[in-house]
Amino acid sequence: HYVKQNSALDKEASLRGTSVYFPERVIPMLPEALSNELCSLNPDVDRLCMVVILDIDNSGQVKQHRFHEAVMRSHARLTYNEVAAAIVQREVTARKSLDGLVPCLEQLYDLYKLLQKRRNRRGAIDFDTTETRIVFGSEKKIETIEPLIRNDAHRIIEECMIAANIAAAEFLGRRHIPCLYRNHEPPSAEKLDDLAAFLGELGIKFPRKKSVTPKQLSALLQSIRGRDDEHLIQTVVLRSLSQAVYQPNNLGHFGLALGTYTHFTSPIRRYPDLLVHRAIRHVLRGGNETNYPYTPQEIFSFGEHSSMTERRADDATRDAVEWLKCEYLLDKVGEEFDGIITGVASFGIFIELEAIYVEGLAHVTSLPKDYYHYDPVSHKLSGERAGLIFQLGDRVRVLVNRVSLDDRQIDFTVIQSDVPRRRRRRRNRK
Repeated sequence: HYVKQNSALDKEASLRGTSVYFPERVIPMLPEALSNELCSLNPDVDRLCMVVILDIDNSGQVKQHRFHEAVMRSHARLTYNEVAAAIVQREVTARKSLDGLVPCLEQLYDLYKLLQKRRNRRGAIDFDTTETRIVFGSEKKIETIEPLIRNDAHRIIEECMIAANIAAAEFLGRRHIPCLYRNHEPPSAEKLDDLAAFLGELGIKFPRKKSVTPKQLSALLQSIRGRDDEHLIQTVVLRSLSQAVYQPNNLGHFGLALGTYTHFTSPIRRYPDLLVHRAIRHVLRGGNETNYPYTPQEIFSFGEHSSMTERRADDATRDAVEWLKCEYLLDKVGEEFDGIITGVASFGIFIELEAIYVEGLAHVTSLPKDYYHYDPVSHKLSGERAGLIFQLGDRVRVLVNRVSLDDRQIDFTVIQSDVPRRRRRRRNRK
């Protein structure tokens, strides 16, 4: 309604492709008069929206869906933590503060449990990764870097969004309307071969074959829960996967174990979602594939551009965060920290400081003097003479020896590594 096709607003939204989220600042895809006001579902005001009604049975299966142009009035703006406190922890104070909303939220929580069971049965892959939030103090200086804890309230919203996205993809697919699917292809045969070789070195049986199902990878991740090297294995599995992209041909979403998927839920901040809304509206107003205003080639171009803008936004956010983290460590040069190896390359090892979540590089010249061999399959550097091994997931103690804001680079020197020494003794016994 507000962003007309081929208008100046539409062209700028397409050019940006997505909103970009920096610490304490957002560069929106649409002007704030829309993104924060007229198109934002603020409480106690009428808002235009696209709604999908899902009929879901007692097993969590969506029996049918219906899309409508609608007007909605939100009853409350809730936070994840207050919802989790009320319906998961069932805290009395939290339940009282939400008053009449509790029965609706509890029913939604029950629905989430059904959707989650179906997700688990189809084998969707769920990685236990840690995201962080930068907390600023006075003068916009970093005070702390905190881990973001996902709770069941986050997962409720996630499952509802997935259900809506599936419905949108199916709705447009059945009507042969050109649209952008969110495709996530299976890992390549080469990546699977490297993964099998890596797991074999850890004593984990994983058959070498050209293809794998999401359920098989999900079962693998379940089987290594609680292992000392769980983080290491999970990281290697994650890096074996492809990157999700926007394309007009439906290839399915491997990570979610879905045959068809698109992005529908964020038309304010992602251009592909806005295109999906336009396509659904076209159908609801009596249109079909023959009079659809976009050609397949135009949709293809939008997909290529939107995939690029997504990567560009991620790179920009990462660049800004790295600069801030460098600034945070400027006055800590010469101090020692415990860390974990998060990346291995021929030129050195990348280390994330524990409890601080700042990553830097220990160049190969800063490691104990030796000639190191790089093994990309096992993600490790092996010393030729002393037998020291630095592998992804190992814990090390490092000294911060240089911080460069211009280069956005932090340099460490490894001063202690218990795991490699243990491996060296085992090797010498042989």
